[in-house]
Amino acid sequence: MTKESSYTAKLPGPDGLYDYTPEEDAIWGELYERQMKLLANMACREYLDGVKTLGLRPDKVPQLRDVNRRLNETTGFGVEGVPALIPPSQFYELLSQGKFPLATFLRRREHIDYIEEPDLFHEVFGHCPLLTNQSYANFVRRFGQTAVHLGKGYSWHLFRIFWFTVEFGLINTQEGRRCYGAGIVSSPSEAKAAMKGTECEFRPFDLLHVLRTPYRIDIVQPIYYVIDSFADLEAIIDQDIGGMIEKAKSLGDFAPTFEAKAS
Repeated sequence: MTKESSYTAKLPGPDGLYDYTPEEDAIWGELYERQMKLLANMACREYLDGVKTLGLRPDKVPQLRDVNRRLNETTGFGVEGVPALIPPSQFYELLSQGKFPLATFLRRREHIDYIEEPDLFHEVFGHCPLLTNQSYANFVRRFGQTAVHLGKGYSWHLFRIFWFTVEFGLINTQEGRRCYGAGIVSSPSEAKAAMKGTECEFRPFDLLHVLRTPYRIDIVQPIYYVIDSFADLEAIIDQDIGGMIEKAKSLGDFAPTFEAKAS
């Protein structure tokens, strides 16, 4: 978490439970109900099934130990509460162990529509439901293992894979194009933009193209990459990731489709 942040991570009590206030329960509930209504015809079936599998509900902020237990029971994945934004090396190491790092604080009401930092709603509601899908969970774990193996010099390009899949991925289904990325399913503005599709571009997932595509974290995304199945997503890591990154570096980035962030 940046030093300018006004948020403080919560710590668990001796029983492993986090103490969330009635106001935080209310904020979680508003976010949950708003997004579930919006996602009924926008999110892929695997994501919506995952929400049920995890037992997420609007009346209480979920406890990390319950999310961890249900994930372990379904795909063998888990979660680990972290005190703040963590270094990429620690992030990748946790993923390689089959543990998704989760922020433990929840946004305040004045930030209910948007918060740049990943909070518990983004982490649990956005990321965790699809970790009940075995192919998706395998992809996330193997992505972490690949990142640990390749090391720091490949980190920046590797995160582009994560950005255009785990955070902002779309998938083709029999019902049409649907969202699965956490940054889409946890954000009303992003979900509407991604599904409306009038001011963005949809590209079939191509690893080399993804590795050459720059992005900004603080805007609605102008480009989305679309996979055909979660089995295809899992198979991405079968490619020579290190070699593809070297090729992407030699070819250079595509021209940004957005304005540079003001300094």
